[in-house]
Amino acid sequence: MANKKRPVIEREDVVVKFVGDSGDGMQLSGTMFSDDAALVGNDMATFPDFPAEIRAPQNTVAGVSGFQVHIGSSKIYTTGDLVDVLVAMNPASLRANIKWAKKGATILTDTDSYDEKTIEKAGYKKDPLQDNSLDGFNVIKVPLTTLTKESLKELKIDNKTAERSKNMFALGILYYIFNRDLKPSFHYFEQKFKKKPELIEINKIVLQAGFNYAETMEAIKSVIQVAPAKMEKGRYRNITGNIGTAWGLLAASEKSGRPLFLGSYPITPATDILIELAKHKSLGAKVFQAEDEIAGICSAIGASYTGSMACTSTSGPGLSLKSEAIGLAVMTELPLIIVNVQRGGPSTGLPTKSEQSDLYQALFGRNGECPVIVLAASTSENCFYYAYMAAKLSLEHMTPTILLTDGYIGFGSALFRIPKMADMPPINPPLATANDPDYKPYKRNPETLARQWAIPGTEGLRHRIGGLEKEDITGAVSTDPMNHQLMTKLRAAKVEKVADFIPEQEIDGPKKGELLVVSWGGTYGAVHSAVQQMQKAGKQVSHAHFHYIMPLPKNTEKVLKSFKKIVVCELNSGQFVNFLRMKYPMPNICQYNKVQGLPFVISELTDKFNQLLEEK
Repeated sequence: MANKKRPVIEREDVVVKFVGDSGDGMQLSGTMFSDDAALVGNDMATFPDFPAEIRAPQNTVAGVSGFQVHIGSSKIYTTGDLVDVLVAMNPASLRANIKWAKKGATILTDTDSYDEKTIEKAGYKKDPLQDNSLDGFNVIKVPLTTLTKESLKELKIDNKTAERSKNMFALGILYYIFNRDLKPSFHYFEQKFKKKPELIEINKIVLQAGFNYAETMEAIKSVIQVAPAKMEKGRYRNITGNIGTAWGLLAASEKSGRPLFLGSYPITPATDILIELAKHKSLGAKVFQAEDEIAGICSAIGASYTGSMACTSTSGPGLSLKSEAIGLAVMTELPLIIVNVQRGGPSTGLPTKSEQSDLYQALFGRNGECPVIVLAASTSENCFYYAYMAAKLSLEHMTPTILLTDGYIGFGSALFRIPKMADMPPINPPLATANDPDYKPYKRNPETLARQWAIPGTEGLRHRIGGLEKEDITGAVSTDPMNHQLMTKLRAAKVEKVADFIPEQEIDGPKKGELLVVSWGGTYGAVHSAVQQMQKAGKQVSHAHFHYIMPLPKNTEKVLKSFKKIVVCELNSGQFVNFLRMKYPMPNICQYNKVQGLPFVISELTDKFNQLLEEK
């Protein structure tokens, strides 16, 4: 543990960011730091931020990779706005991230990486460590590369291997600053590199060397202590939103009794869902990596027809390609879960950045009258629950469901309390029974308007199905104009009836008043934190965060009409706000939008809310 002679500063929360070149191991350092924080009982949220280029130019701003961690002794809702500690491995990473550092923040940087060439490539005219531009920050200058090589000289390893370990030296210094034990990380090395014992030894030596070096440094005036958070008892895991989504689908498969099938094509930032589900063959999951997006969803539709809980995962460009096949699933009235982990667009756009710009596509992006259920997760941990709910609604109502997450919560991680399966709501697909004399392919349940699911091979239930319009009840192909209008109305009414089976919209704060802040999806943490800050200041502000979008909760209009002003905050140009205006035309609905591939900052939200409150 840290030297007891140095004062210990108690902090309620701290934001740390690791930044460097793509090969500097920032994602690993950030993951290890966050896992260690979880083990000591801190609540936390993380976000990895990396370039879209596979081999971005070294020592350039375009090639900077980062990992931000927000830890605290109370509930953490965001990955943080400005950072308290910045670990910058080279001039380019410093230049790209200094704007996110608080005044007075601690900056740890590798002085070995600052030479005339790297400084110029980063866009600096002078060495930032020498030109007084960092005055006001606590800059810890360490020759990380040199010290890492020295710590490993007895092992006689090559320079390249030694240099690649400098991230562990920096992490050792961070562990000292945060008064942390090294044993959990040693255990991590033993598990991760059990087939390569030399890597276990290298990483242990360098991590310990960084910790020991920090103990001798005069630049470190104190150590930081973040107390454990008070959390409900249970078993916790630090999981990303993509892993949470995969687990939610697995849980729904178990609860429904339907085998899980995922037909997908790899795409950033959704690929980890495919990778995670592929690990769980023992739970009955079948994963098919298709040759393209269309093949992925069409294979899932085939699996759904044969009785599987069928899923496909993608991002915005892939959802575009899947649109005709989604229409087929709507026409055939088969359950299908489509997960869209949104990224910046259009086209290839910003593959590693996050937006909320696919809402129109989810709601309207198909030919013909083609409604589907649309849900949106809001945090990395509740991706589990909304994936489960998307599956439940799709299976029970026999219609495709689109679950919207985004890169911010899909890549980001948080502590997740693992629930008991017994506590999860039941899932009861409307399976047709063998030899039912009253079975008709499009005969509907009067409560849900869902047709029955006849699994091929079930005795006495032979029927045809396809993409042409169906005749009501019989399912025969029909081009009758009146029948087409009836079936169009029935498919829409079936989706609207889902409102009877979802919770009413909740409000955080007074149920009526001056200002209602509306949000949806991954903006929850920042908006919630901004509203909480306003409420603590005595401002009359309430918050309604939407998870159910199509259909909207039954009390949505009542909620909106209870406030003098409404502001809808989105990471797009105004898609949900226009959907609300279409449904409930009201003159008092305004919007606040950001389309930069970046999340909201709490301060910009509070500025906007204060402005609205002050306007007459």
